[in-house]
Amino acid sequence: MSQSQLDPLPRDLPFRIVSKTVGRGAYASIKKAIPLDEPNPVFAVKLIHKGYALKQGRVSLKQLAMEVSLHSHIGQHPNIIEWFASGEDNVWRWIAMEYAEGGDLFDKIEADVGVREDIAQLYFAQLVGGVSFMHSKGVAHRDLKPENILLSSDGSLKLADFGMATMFEYKGQRKTSSTLCGSPPYIAPEILLCGKVDKKSAGGEKYSSDLVDIWSCGVILFVLLVGNTPWDEPTQSSWEFQEYVRTSGKSSDALWEKIPPEALSLLRGMMNTSPKKRFSFQQIRQHPWYTRHNPLLTTDGKISDPINLATQMLENLHIDFSQPPSASQREAGADSMDIDTGLNAGRFASTQPEAPMVDEDWDWERPVLRSMAAPASSVPARAREAGRAILNSLADEPSMSQFSQTPGPSFTLTQQARRFADICPRESLTRFFSHVPPAHIVQMLSDALHQLNVPLGTVTPNLYANNVANIKVKALDGRRQHLYGEIQVHKHGLADGEVLDVSFVKVKGDPLEWRRFFKKVVVLCKDGVYVPEA
Repeated sequence: MSQSQLDPLPRDLPFRIVSKTVGRGAYASIKKAIPLDEPNPVFAVKLIHKGYALKQGRVSLKQLAMEVSLHSHIGQHPNIIEWFASGEDNVWRWIAMEYAEGGDLFDKIEADVGVREDIAQLYFAQLVGGVSFMHSKGVAHRDLKPENILLSSDGSLKLADFGMATMFEYKGQRKTSSTLCGSPPYIAPEILLCGKVDKKSAGGEKYSSDLVDIWSCGVILFVLLVGNTPWDEPTQSSWEFQEYVRTSGKSSDALWEKIPPEALSLLRGMMNTSPKKRFSFQQIRQHPWYTRHNPLLTTDGKISDPINLATQMLENLHIDFSQPPSASQREAGADSMDIDTGLNAGRFASTQPEAPMVDEDWDWERPVLRSMAAPASSVPARAREAGRAILNSLADEPSMSQFSQTPGPSFTLTQQARRFADICPRESLTRFFSHVPPAHIVQMLSDALHQLNVPLGTVTPNLYANNVANIKVKALDGRRQHLYGEIQVHKHGLADGEVLDVSFVKVKGDPLEWRRFFKKVVVLCKDGVYVPEA
């Protein structure tokens, strides 16, 4: 949708917008804002174009009003994005809410590896805290998945996006749902049955909205522990799910062998295919794995040492150039290990509506180089090799850690850090730096996408400007889910020369699948990637 077709934002907003689009969904874009007369606090504003949502997103005005109503009803918990205010005019609806300074939790998790057990337990405990609070208010989320789990500046989990939320209990009266919603890898099996009922049957199948949230929490815990979902979707077409059902949760799939033994019974309880037998939050909180001692957690469920937590998470991200990363750990056949078919041989969908924006399409806030803030004299002016001097200046960039033989934040970064977000930034860690000429890196990226069978739009590089090139990515991931984003090549002038900053910005899709995609491209472009010296 071009700039000229967009409606102007509402007039007389009670705040000032201070950024371009920093996030977006199917029919909404998110920008940063501040009060009219103060520079702080910075908060997020979700802008929903009502006409576009009705036409393209198949969302009713009642649903849009419901999102505002339910978010304001439950947005007062430390593990839920806080709701501040909302308003609307004839064209737009806006929701002002807490800005998640720590970014996306799952951007900081290694695909096919997961996180350390203590970190998984910490975030699972906070997830349970947020979801159980919603349920205590009679509200179910119904779309729990990695994209909707954000972090605060101290690294605490924050639940976001209540567009699919519903009131399942009011004044003691419970109601069931029949709406098909959620993301296939995280969805409960009974939701999918609603889409397949016999049209002639009276009333059709319905499900309990609170119980589908518990299933999704179980899948999220699984992903935290192993860096992969247990299946693509819980249906007959998935041999992994059928194996899980056949063995009553004692699956022979290799992924389940990576789960700590104490956590297995918790997962089976939460992911019981019979909703009535599924664990309640009370049972979850009494489970030995949930109650185990965790040095990262205080007694009241808060993070004991945010700097240590961020350090451990950064140490977990690693890219090995000696071998191509697999599409998945699955041993389901050669195709899943083949880098050429990892993104489903270029099948891509254009059916998903893209939110209209009131700034240039795909224009995002660019991550700032930490080294740019340092005085020029801190960079060796006459280094023997220009490359080494630039590398020294990049050593404190968090995204550089994943290319080191011993990943983790630099000593300087750790010493200067005052909060979680100083080590694990909001901007994505799917980013690398390059020392090759701009034309070469653009060609390398184009060749890599071609090898991965990702459709390549017209690339119009501007090799002499700071913004060298923007390459759109629009594909289906290994699970046949939408994966949209952009590769941005930007030029930074440092004290002793220039370096290219290549950022992979996800717009829509699973963060772990985006990381798998990033790793494949990086391995194919390895000759152009700056790597810290051994």
